Amino acid sequence: CGCMLLHRQAFLCPRARPLAARGRPHAAVMATSTQQGAAETAPAADNGHSFTSPSPVLHIEEGTYASQLSKKLDALKALMSGLQDKLPDIEVFESAPKNYRMRAEFTVWGNGKQAEASGQAPDAHFIMYDTASGVKPPPRIRVDQFPVGSVLVNELMAVVREEVNKQPALRERLFQANFHTTLSGDSVVTLLYHKQLDDVWKEAARALQAKLAKVPAAKGQTPQVLGRSRKQKVELDRAWVLERLSVNGKEYVYQQMEGSFSQPNAGVCQHMLSWAQQVTTPPAGVTPTTDLLELYCGNGNFTIPLAQNFRRVVATEVAKSGVEAAKYNIAANKADNIFIARMASEEFSEAWRTKAKKRRLEGLGDWSTLDMRTVFVDPPRSGLDDGTVQLVSEFDSIVYISCNPETLHHNLKALMATHKILRFAAFDQFPYTHHLECGVYLQKR
Repeated sequence: CGCMLLHRQAFLCPRARPLAARGRPHAAVMATSTQQGAAETAPAADNGHSFTSPSPVLHIEEGTYASQLSKKLDALKALMSGLQDKLPDIEVFESAPKNYRMRAEFTVWGNGKQAEASGQAPDAHFIMYDTASGVKPPPRIRVDQFPVGSVLVNELMAVVREEVNKQPALRERLFQANFHTTLSGDSVVTLLYHKQLDDVWKEAARALQAKLAKVPAAKGQTPQVLGRSRKQKVELDRAWVLERLSVNGKEYVYQQMEGSFSQPNAGVCQHMLSWAQQVTTPPAGVTPTTDLLELYCGNGNFTIPLAQNFRRVVATEVAKSGVEAAKYNIAANKADNIFIARMASEEFSEAWRTKAKKRRLEGLGDWSTLDMRTVFVDPPRSGLDDGTVQLVSEFDSIVYISCNPETLHHNLKALMATHKILRFAAFDQFPYTHHLECGVYLQKR
C-alpha cells in the first residue's frame, strides 16, 4: 500500500501516546488468542468478497498456506467477475510461509516498579492486545516469539527483552519496542519511553547495541538503536537501514528511514517490483521515448526500478523524509532520469493541467518537453478518489498497485470505460490473513 508511515498498531499500550503520524496510516490490526493466552492461527479468507486489513499472526500452520491463499484468490475472482471485460489470468506471487515480515511493533509490559518493590525479578516482555475478542479492555497476549517476523526480528526481540530486564535505564518507563529489519541484515530497534532520555540511557543503549551485533541474522552488521520520547529522539549512529532487493536479476539498494513506511514483506516486494518493471518494459531494441508520472513515490521503491523503462520519470512525494530517502536512493542506484517534486499529487496535477510554474518544480524544465503517457499509482486502502480517477484516465497506460481489492474493483469499473486490463497480479503480502494486494496494468482502448 502506498502509505507513507508504518502504522501505529491497535495493540499499543492504552496508556501510551503514539508518536504523531505523518502521511496516510494503515488500518488497525488485530490479534486472536485462546483461553490460555496463546494466539490461535488467524482465519483464512472466507468465500465472500470481504477483504480486511492485515492481522499479526502469533501461531501459524505452514501446511495451510496453499489452502488459505486459494480461498483469497477465489474471493478475488468472484469480486472481479462483474467487470466489463473478462479478467486476464491472474498472476499469483506467493510469500514465504514464515519469517516473512520485516517489521514489527510491540507494547512492552511488566516493567513497572511493583515487581521490584515486591522483591521479584523484572519480567518486562512484549505483548499484543486481543482486539478481536470483543472484551473491553481487550486481553493481553504475551509475545515471546513472532513466527511471521523475520529471523532477525526474533533474534533481536530475545536480546532486547533480556537486556531490558538487566538494565534499569533501559527498562524504566519503556512502553513500546519497534523492530525494522532487512533482507540485507541491516536493522534498527526503536525504544519508546514516557521519560526524557539522558547519558545514562545512552550508555545502556550502547551496551545493548553491542549485544545485538552478535545475533547471527545480522550478518556481521551492527543493529542501530534509537530512543524516542515526547519531543525527543536519540540516535546512537543513524536512523535508517539499507535494504538490498533483487529485481529481475538486478540488485537495488534502498535507504529506509526509521518510522517511515516500507513494504513489510520484502520477499513479496521483490515480486511486486519485478512485475511492475516487466509490464512497463518496452519491446526489445526500442529506446524509451515517453515519460512516467508516479504519484506519492515514498523512498523511490517502485520509481527506481521503473526508471530504466522510460525516458524520464516525474515523481511526487509530500513527506520530507520520503523525498530525502528517495534522493539518496536515486543517487545510490545511479538513476539519473528521475525528478522528485515535493508536493501533493493534487497540487502537481493542477500545475500540470495549467502548465504553471512552481518553485518546487524548478529543474523540471518546460512542460512542453514532457511526454507523460504512463502513470503509476499506489493509493491507500480507500483507493483513488474521483478526481484522481479522472486524471489517470487521461494516460495511455496505467500501473495500479492496490492494497484493497474492493476499492480497486470500484476504481476499475470507472477506468474500464476508457481502458482495458492487460495484466492482473495478486501478491500475498500478508499470509494467513484476509489481506491481498493486487497489481493491474491497463492500456487505453
